[in-house]
Amino acid sequence: MRFFIALEIPEYSQKQLQVVQSEIKKLAPEARLTDPEKLHLTIAFVGEQADKMQSSLVEVIKKSVQDIPPFEVTPAYLDGFPNLHHPHTIWVGVKGDIDKLFVVRERVKDGLVDLGLEVDERRYIPHIAVAKLNSNYHLNEVQEGEFQKMMMEEFEPIQIDAIKLFESIPEEGFHRHNTLAEVPLVHSESKKADLR
Repeated sequence: MRFFIALEIPEYSQKQLQVVQSEIKKLAPEARLTDPEKLHLTIAFVGEQADKMQSSLVEVIKKSVQDIPPFEVTPAYLDGFPNLHHPHTIWVGVKGDIDKLFVVRERVKDGLVDLGLEVDERRYIPHIAVAKLNSNYHLNEVQEGEFQKMMMEEFEPIQIDAIKLFESIPEEGFHRHNTLAEVPLVHSESKKADLR
């Protein structure tokens, strides 16, 4: 199974991001847009592992969200990998309670290391991939300026109340995502109630 751990993007945010995607397509017709239903914010890509690893990965997620209450992140800016001038991936960055996101990410990484799995050591940038371009594609200055203007409007915050374990299934040159497990974040008030 090809596993990854991520936050799902709710339908209301998908619709807002679709507006950005349609603007990207107008400016860069060659862009291949991410299917709105597959939009997500990756915490860790685990990769190909034995099916039996699923339960261990769920435990890693459970430990990583201990004491983390539900939080919000808000789509805020557009950028690209490796950069916006020469992007093979165009993505939307987020602002808000990203400190909680970094805590969860570090705990997940530690849990994966404990399982003997390799982890990506590159600097973590919370992002939602919205489009892909050929690796030799270059944006000109006008396109770059227009891309940056796209994120001027206010976006609805995304409510994060669960972390999910997904399976990525190759399908006709694309990948279908299947939710394997959902680990809820617990409100601190309900935790206190449980302790009484």
